[in-house]
Amino acid sequence: MSFLSPKCPVSEKARDWVETSVDWLRAEFGDAALFGEVLLPSSVLALWSGNELTDAERVLELICARMHAPRVSIDLQITEDQADPGLGGTVPLASRWSGEAGHYRRDGDRFVVAVSRGELRSPVSLTATLAHEVGHVRLLGESRIAPDQYDQEQLTDLITVVFGLGVFTANAAFDYHQDSTGWRTQRLGYLGEQLLGYALAYVAHSRGEHAPAWAAHLDTNPRAYMKQGLRYLRARGH
Repeated sequence: MSFLSPKCPVSEKARDWVETSVDWLRAEFGDAALFGEVLLPSSVLALWSGNELTDAERVLELICARMHAPRVSIDLQITEDQADPGLGGTVPLASRWSGEAGHYRRDGDRFVVAVSRGELRSPVSLTATLAHEVGHVRLLGESRIAPDQYDQEQLTDLITVVFGLGVFTANAAFDYHQDSTGWRTQRLGYLGEQLLGYALAYVAHSRGEHAPAWAAHLDTNPRAYMKQGLRYLRARGH
């Protein structure tokens, strides 16, 4: 019966954008992008040495290899953190949006990707941020999209999913943790957990994976949205 049919976790407009964009990225970068290895947190933790700059360089090397990006043409920069406005020791809960935890620019025939120093403390956030900036290299740096394209930041998040780094992008989308100032929330990226969950579902479905083992490495919310998306896609018979 129709009222028992699985529901898509995102709106019709968002669903169409995800599917159209993933299909475009697959056509643009080939099946090697879509069907390559899905990288997991263990891949990054295996590189972790405790030296922040060394770790960032190693993670960037791993990302460039997976995203087929020209590592020899990319310079890594570390920027200082910006203080959170209004944050003090008595604040029990603070929220920070970090859509721009990294930065990309072109400098002649070279690409510069920058990441804030605070991201170096978290393997997941660091990987998600660097993957996003390398996505800029592949999309903007290679003139595949225009700098003023309305959805270029969202598309740059999405390219990380197509290139097998979606676990990091989804898990970094929302973080809730305690530090010396109290409980804090942090949002990273441009898509959010719900849309990323459906993007992961559509990528998995396109790969012919109905219950991928790598989904177990997702945080609770994006994993739930991904499972809902997979149920919807199976029922739709796409």
